[in-house]
Amino acid sequence: MRQSSYFAPTIKENPAEAQVVSHRLMLRSGMIRQVTSGVYNYLPLGLKVLQKIENIVREEMNASGAQEILMPMVQPLEIWKETGRDDKYGPELLRLKDRHDRDFCLGPTHEEVITDLVRNNVQSYKQLPFMLYQIQNKFRDEVRPRFGLMRGREFLMKDCYSFDVSVEKAKDSYEIMQKAYCRIFDRLGLDWRMVDADSGEIGGDFSHEFHVLASTGEDTLIFDTEGEYAVNVEKHDADNCSVPAERLKEAKGIEVGHIFLLKDAYSAPMSAEVLSDEGKNITIQMGCYGIGVSRIMAAAIEQNHDENGIIWPEQLAPFAIHLINLRGKDEECAAACDKLYADLKAQGHDVLYDDREAGAGQKFADADLIGCPWQCTIGPRGLKNGEAEWKNRRTGETVNLPLGELPQTLGSKAA
Repeated sequence: MRQSSYFAPTIKENPAEAQVVSHRLMLRSGMIRQVTSGVYNYLPLGLKVLQKIENIVREEMNASGAQEILMPMVQPLEIWKETGRDDKYGPELLRLKDRHDRDFCLGPTHEEVITDLVRNNVQSYKQLPFMLYQIQNKFRDEVRPRFGLMRGREFLMKDCYSFDVSVEKAKDSYEIMQKAYCRIFDRLGLDWRMVDADSGEIGGDFSHEFHVLASTGEDTLIFDTEGEYAVNVEKHDADNCSVPAERLKEAKGIEVGHIFLLKDAYSAPMSAEVLSDEGKNITIQMGCYGIGVSRIMAAAIEQNHDENGIIWPEQLAPFAIHLINLRGKDEECAAACDKLYADLKAQGHDVLYDDREAGAGQKFADADLIGCPWQCTIGPRGLKNGEAEWKNRRTGETVNLPLGELPQTLGSKAA
């Protein structure tokens, strides 16, 4: 993509309204723009990152056996009354009426909708088990939206739901999804921990949270530096902890995923039943599994940045390479850049080509701000030697290579 025609309006100074690093850098790099409090437009750069996260999540969901569907954001309030959550959820549930004076809400989550779908279309134990998921916008009317995408009102979420004939089978589904989540967060290239957690407003018997470690996290985690033990501090029982104190570490975490064993928390009040092999009605046992797709984008930046801008993990970067033409009006530079740009794209690399008529300082500053893993710079001085300068954004290391030759660690295709 040529940057001269790419809609990525960068900002030099830190916006006054942005309190955390991810919010500042997403605004400054032209990834998002606010529509109203807690609601954002995703610009091309931001959408590319969001789609890369979506793709990883979707691939692992499909590999786990879950089937993708899409449910409506607008939900009839009457099904929330069946579970009692119309009152329990409180003012975060944005209510509205249609022209016929019927009550609706904007979905903050979809347990009621999915349970209603299943109870009306599944009659026999032979139709179980299965898992359904969606990637869709949610709306929670936060009393004080803050920190950009970290705690907005509208956000993109993956939510999955499992349906089984027994609690034992539901636990099997829970374990399948737990392993899928571990694969997802490994593939995202983030430093993360899974912790025992409280089930909160969703309900159910037990749950696990998935946290990206970052100093700006709102949760405090305690975990074993040499093992798998990890817990949210709100559930930590120091007197009964089997891990030696010297192995325990405390860190801040940003919750980006949460899985719940619901059992019959929704299926019982909504009468979601099937006939057993003995011809008796049995209540379906459920689990639910959420990932904050848009929050992951913010959490990744909180964990991967420096004073100059974002440092994207290769798996999430909007582009693998940022090609910089230092002299846009120089015919020789332009020709060399155009050729390299075409060659890189032909090799399968995703390239952002800075062909703008702007100063070198602005181009370097924007490149560091946007944070692609590699920057390739071509200028008159290097061209005399038939070379381009390659910079690794994460390490800051640079190397001059003959035109057309790529750093060995870049590989044959963009991540």
